[in-house]
Amino acid sequence: MNKTISKVGSAIVTVTVFLFALFLLINYSLGGYFVCLILPVGFIMMTAGLHNEIESDRKVAANIGMVLAAVYSVFIMLVYFTQLTTVNNEQLNEQASKLLKFNSFGLIFNYDLLGYGVMALSTFFTGLAMKPKNKADKWLRALMMIHGVFYFSCTFMPITGMFSKMSSGGDGLGGRLALVAWCAYFLPIGILAFLHFGKEKK
Repeated sequence: MNKTISKVGSAIVTVTVFLFALFLLINYSLGGYFVCLILPVGFIMMTAGLHNEIESDRKVAANIGMVLAAVYSVFIMLVYFTQLTTVNNEQLNEQASKLLKFNSFGLIFNYDLLGYGVMALSTFFTGLAMKPKNKADKWLRALMMIHGVFYFSCTFMPITGMFSKMSSGGDGLGGRLALVAWCAYFLPIGILAFLHFGKEKK
């Protein structure tokens, strides 16, 4: 059952990241919000599967990765549940819109970036804990650890206030393309994890 749950989680990550990229390209925000609400569930399932395989001498790093996966999930699910419910269904005044609308680059956007920064740290520590036994797993570990670099941009760029300047104009195309690039990077992680859990244990 452990491998099955982990494999399903990896499949969820792969499909939701692919759909997120697709919805970004066609500029269908509600679709993107919906799949981002599901992505954290798959990410926790995938991370838990990797955590379960880690040897005892690397459990500290694996535990850190697992805890950070949970923190990421809380932030992201709150962000996109807010978009699909409060923002989508209610008439918001100007101040509330600036805070809660994702494309206003306000508070909720900053929480989203913080969440994905924490996700980057989660992949870094989970990758650090892995002991790859084949070429595919070496790629998985490398991609997860390199993904940790995103923590710095996701955490510190909003502090500079650069995103608040974007709210005054533009159609957000540059931001969408940047997210598509992230999807292109993260998609192989989901695929490699799916293949990893699909292998028979020798």
